[in-house]
Amino acid sequence: MFHFDPARLDDISRRQLVADMAKYCLGVSVLPIGLTAALQAADKKDEKKPAAGKASASSNGGGKAKHLIYLYMQGAMSQLDTFDPKPQSKVQGDTKPIQTKISGVQFGDKLPELAKIADKLAVIRSMNTSTAAHEPARYLMSTSYKPIATTRHPGLGSWIHKSLGRIHKELPVAVQVGGGIGPGYLGAEFAPVPVGDPSLGLQNTKSPAYLNDSAFDKRMDLSHAFDSDFRKLAKSNRKVNGYDDLYKDAIQLLRSEDLKAFDISKESDDAKKAYGDTRFGKGCLLARRLVENGVRYVEVSLGSWDHHVDLWTKMGTVGSELDKAAAHLIADLGSRGLLKDTLVVIGTEFGRRPEINQNSGRDHHPAAYSCVLAGGPIKGGQVWGKSDADAFRVESDGVTPEDFNATIAVAMGIAFDQEIHSPDGRPFTIGNKGKPITKLV
Repeated sequence: MFHFDPARLDDISRRQLVADMAKYCLGVSVLPIGLTAALQAADKKDEKKPAAGKASASSNGGGKAKHLIYLYMQGAMSQLDTFDPKPQSKVQGDTKPIQTKISGVQFGDKLPELAKIADKLAVIRSMNTSTAAHEPARYLMSTSYKPIATTRHPGLGSWIHKSLGRIHKELPVAVQVGGGIGPGYLGAEFAPVPVGDPSLGLQNTKSPAYLNDSAFDKRMDLSHAFDSDFRKLAKSNRKVNGYDDLYKDAIQLLRSEDLKAFDISKESDDAKKAYGDTRFGKGCLLARRLVENGVRYVEVSLGSWDHHVDLWTKMGTVGSELDKAAAHLIADLGSRGLLKDTLVVIGTEFGRRPEINQNSGRDHHPAAYSCVLAGGPIKGGQVWGKSDADAFRVESDGVTPEDFNATIAVAMGIAFDQEIHSPDGRPFTIGNKGKPITKLV
């Protein structure tokens, strides 16, 4: 017999609640992965928000980006070997600088395609951060806050979800391909949908053969009857409130014809080849499909940047993956008329130490690194900030993760000083006192 313990009402999680409901009312013992992801990400309905459709619908003001594709270089990308080479320095190593489309600006030789479209990029060479540990630095880069024991802050995808809402009434607002920072205190309804393998898209979205829509709806009606007493007891519980809308949105997503947006097999062989036959290339192709269909935020992670050993051997692989996929993504968005509405970010948690270690690698270095912005209202064809002769420290116009996120907020039409309060009443902003680089937007 299905039973809720009233003593658990103060701390029961929505996921556990729905898992219990699925077990007892839907005929499954384990909640399907696709449904779990959908339940985490589907936000509460708001009839005032735009209806289903392509990316043309938006709640933003004119001139601001409607979408964000964040390409995250996990492991700390070397500035010297990518966007800030120092050809006259003894620390340059085996990476050869190449000329870009911006006069006098060079990239590392593993980025020839990005060099060709540098006129569309705003390269920030003066990033600096306060930590050289991977997880805390990534957390800071995504949330604008250092990790603390009492509060889990939301990542960019969840913050954008909360601030801007949905475009498509059935597809999720935010998607993470390969992981990322979660919704923190905003709660599970603002969690990005996780996609592990972009080749497989959103998995387990098909109901079992014995459970058609009619039978499913009857079980849902039965579950509503079973838990009527529970609803009364839990009416003031923040984690439980609104779960009906959450469940309805999840069901809508699983029944939506637009789930095909997650299926990159529908792309031509030429399109797949252009992005590259790699997980990251496929993730970028998926990102283009999703924003084209009204998903607001897509994060795609590319790992293997932690180059303490054999940096130049590994750069031949990971640098080339970034170059091919990112350059084609920007070009593809442009050719489809989507780049003006889509902000593309290339970010990483910190840089690499210029001094080459005994293992032909570079160690962690927070004092100077590079990131890139393109698309939306970003003014391309420029470099912001400057590192010193060895790319060891920032020489001018320093940019912190907080400043970087405030700049992203402005490009997305979000007030960078807009406060959102955590459940305990503490105010937070997307940029945490950071200042946007107004000359880029």
